[in-house]
Amino acid sequence: MRRSRINTVMAEAAEVVRSQGLHLPPWAWWSPAEFMARRDSARGVIEAGCGWEVTDYGTGDFDRSGLVLFTLRNVTPADRAQGTGYAERLLVSRQDQLSPMRSHTHGAGDIINRGGAALVVELYGSDDRGGFAKGRGGRVLRDGIACDFAPGDRIRLQPGESLTLRPGDWHAFWGEGGSVLIGTVSTAGDTAGDTLFRDEIGPFGPVEEDASPEHLLVSDYRSWLG
Repeated sequence: MRRSRINTVMAEAAEVVRSQGLHLPPWAWWSPAEFMARRDSARGVIEAGCGWEVTDYGTGDFDRSGLVLFTLRNVTPADRAQGTGYAERLLVSRQDQLSPMRSHTHGAGDIINRGGAALVVELYGSDDRGGFAKGRGGRVLRDGIACDFAPGDRIRLQPGESLTLRPGDWHAFWGEGGSVLIGTVSTAGDTAGDTLFRDEIGPFGPVEEDASPEHLLVSDYRSWLG
């Protein structure tokens, strides 16, 4: 994606967060220069991979398939090795913007509609090895209540409603009727390493630097902050 588009997408996502009465930590708004000046004191944020992420899942078409994420809390690799901590994120999904079918290999997580439009979650079960199974359903918790699903069922979550997903619960999601603010709380881990996609996801590729970044992405930390 072009940096100019990433800047715009992040600003629009921030407005969705504000519209629901939520607030991000002060370092969410640091400029790259501010982050560089404070990188020693912000080492925990950097090592835990907290902050902004924008992806088009390698499609080159963010409006059709993409997501904005902000990781509020996670653990450092050292803490993760000890099995401690949890992760909390805010996600913004636009109307009909697909986050493709995936499952997570470790732990459990809640996906919560924090406000805005409806959140549609499409569900499938897994085979005996945890792989995608087109013909299998399963069971999730909907607002803490056991809920059986048939393969391909689409559960619509209104603001305040949630699902608890475990390894082997294959799911895709998108906003219906507008942008939706999503919260996730999960077992701490490496999101990229713990996520299996049903279909091959293309390389995310480098950012096309046609403008200066207004705020750094997590993927910028290594090159900007060391």
